[in-house]
Amino acid sequence: MADGFQSGAFQHTVKTPAMFAGVGVHTGEFTQVAVRPADTDAGIVFVRVDITDRDNRVPVSPQAVCKTQLGTVIENAAGVTVATIEHLMAALVMSGIDNAVVELDGPEMPIMDGSSWPFLKILDRAGRRPQAAARRFIEIIDTVEVVDGDKRAALKPALQFEVAFAIEFPTAVIGRQEIDLAMDEAAFRRELADCRTFGFLHEVEALRAMGLARGGSMDNAVVIEGDRILNPEGLRRPDEFVRHKALDAIGDLYVLGAPILGRFEGELAGHSVNNQLVRALAERPDAWRVVTFADEIAVAV
Repeated sequence: MADGFQSGAFQHTVKTPAMFAGVGVHTGEFTQVAVRPADTDAGIVFVRVDITDRDNRVPVSPQAVCKTQLGTVIENAAGVTVATIEHLMAALVMSGIDNAVVELDGPEMPIMDGSSWPFLKILDRAGRRPQAAARRFIEIIDTVEVVDGDKRAALKPALQFEVAFAIEFPTAVIGRQEIDLAMDEAAFRRELADCRTFGFLHEVEALRAMGLARGGSMDNAVVIEGDRILNPEGLRRPDEFVRHKALDAIGDLYVLGAPILGRFEGELAGHSVNNQLVRALAERPDAWRVVTFADEIAVAV
């Protein structure tokens, strides 16, 4: 099981720097990014290279998440933030990258096309390098659940990583959608990676007044007006909306610092409930344990 799960039992980093650039969906700012190799056990660390007067390193962790309105924002003790990390984080964990330094010269990750697919292609070009350390997995051994009004998220024991999600919106183009998938790298690429973020036209003006969605467009989001999709190309999948929510959840879970061996369930959940869940898990050491498989693989070989 472990040998086929997200690249196997050993840690990986990128082989060469992965370089890209684009506009942030909320700030509208153009940002250049370099995903660089990192040492074993370093995890994923964002570095704001445009900030030089204070600590500009922002390691990911459940506690580092400071905002969850329409995206996941992390912050360090010096008040340095990085916004909209979830699509890259999903691509990193599902392509088996344990350790990387993500350098960027602006406040927000580029939105690219609104999915994880561009990040996967960029990481593929950079390549992966195995490292001489065991990959750590977070094995769920007891159910942890959070409920916030009609929203719910849970992590439950399972023999593999599984993702189940359900959403419901009062528009004919969405309605109620559900998915339930066993998830590894191949399944992520096949089932979720190309599914884009989405928004409603009637909300855009209010969001922009709050400083959000300033870089949003039909180039990087599915835009809905009433019961119509405004994007000329339409949807990539009939249930693209719920699949994107599952993609978001995978990225939000990776702030835990290791891939999950367990089942995630989300019901009408978003970034806020996802972060409530990872914080609840972190506070329940009896509900999970860190496991590695390198010794078993070595014996098998």
